[in-house]
Amino acid sequence: MASTDRVFQISGTCNNYDWGKNGKSSLAARLCAQTTPDFAVEDDKVYSELWFGDYPDFPGRVLTTGKPLGEHLQKHKEVLLGDKVIREFDAQLPFLPKILSISKALPLQIHPNKELASKLHSKDPDQFSDPNHKPEIAVALSDFEVFAGWKPLTEITPIFNNPAFLEFLPDPSLPSSSWTDDTLREVTRAILLADEATVKRAQGALRAMSKEELGDNSYVLDLLPRLQEQYGDTDPGNLVALLCMNFLTLKPGEALYIPADGIHAYLSGDIVECMARSNNVLNAGFCPRADRNSIDLFAETLTFKSHSKNDVALPRERSATGKNSKTWVYRPPMSEFDMLCTELENGESETVKAGDGPGVAIVTGGEGILEGDGKKFNVKAGCIFFIAPDVEVKWASSKGSMQIYTAVV
Repeated sequence: MASTDRVFQISGTCNNYDWGKNGKSSLAARLCAQTTPDFAVEDDKVYSELWFGDYPDFPGRVLTTGKPLGEHLQKHKEVLLGDKVIREFDAQLPFLPKILSISKALPLQIHPNKELASKLHSKDPDQFSDPNHKPEIAVALSDFEVFAGWKPLTEITPIFNNPAFLEFLPDPSLPSSSWTDDTLREVTRAILLADEATVKRAQGALRAMSKEELGDNSYVLDLLPRLQEQYGDTDPGNLVALLCMNFLTLKPGEALYIPADGIHAYLSGDIVECMARSNNVLNAGFCPRADRNSIDLFAETLTFKSHSKNDVALPRERSATGKNSKTWVYRPPMSEFDMLCTELENGESETVKAGDGPGVAIVTGGEGILEGDGKKFNVKAGCIFFIAPDVEVKWASSKGSMQIYTAVV
């Protein structure tokens, strides 16, 4: 490969967190196996995430050389990153794309904002590996279950009238009409700090409630046993998620946005995830007690921007970058990236206009051809490509429905 090729194939890195899926049931593993040298899916192994950015933890690599993507980009940053990324984003990809395959709940978590991330990185760089914030989007590739953001206070407060939950209130005599976001912060803190006996007792009371008592929250009766099977009946994450958070099931193509400091926990499914360039996280539940961060820090950091299901939904719209109107765009309210989705039926093609920053594309379905920068590539599900600024590319489907997700500056 010439050193200045502006479109080239990269390979990803698959990791093995225990919330992933086994063997070939993991989409992350199947896609990784298509194009990553020396990677074979083992049936008795769990595969959780396929990373394919330039972040050093699980780096993408130039397929033809095996060199880390970040190292290659730094050698040719004027051509491959462009003026905008050099000037505004410290000559690094400002986004980190992944494929996630999820079989059980990820930790109940938030990603700290820039101010807090900078402080945490300075204090403990081993745990907080960068000073950046980490707002993110998730686009469903299958049915996708997730807890994200808060329910409206009017949906949260009635259940706390149950005597079993009064001990979590800052003032047990507080009427429902007087709740504020600060009340919710203190309730969340109290649940997360409660001893295991208290948490177990509250979960027992919740499990004993009737559908009539729960009303619109009756789905809790199905989810609570699942969560208890995964993390036991003493994990406080079960109570925070079920009593206070939005529960959503997304269909393929639907997406959500998680702001910095936004509480969330993915539960099941396969997704394309993309975030600002960071790997910082604060965990408070759905994990062993030893893996939880400071609950007081977690509670103080919480934001309350998302207070309904609609607040976390991220709609898509037709993108003007697709000349044949076969490309959609997800636009999160942040400066680092947009996500394009190009969808082609057999025999269809799409030309995606050049951008003023780089893009990283992954084929998640189908087979076909990619043309760009005077080159032509045979592509299939699992192929990942780096596309430099000012390069127009053409995708053409030759076998089945073809789907490409591209993170762009």
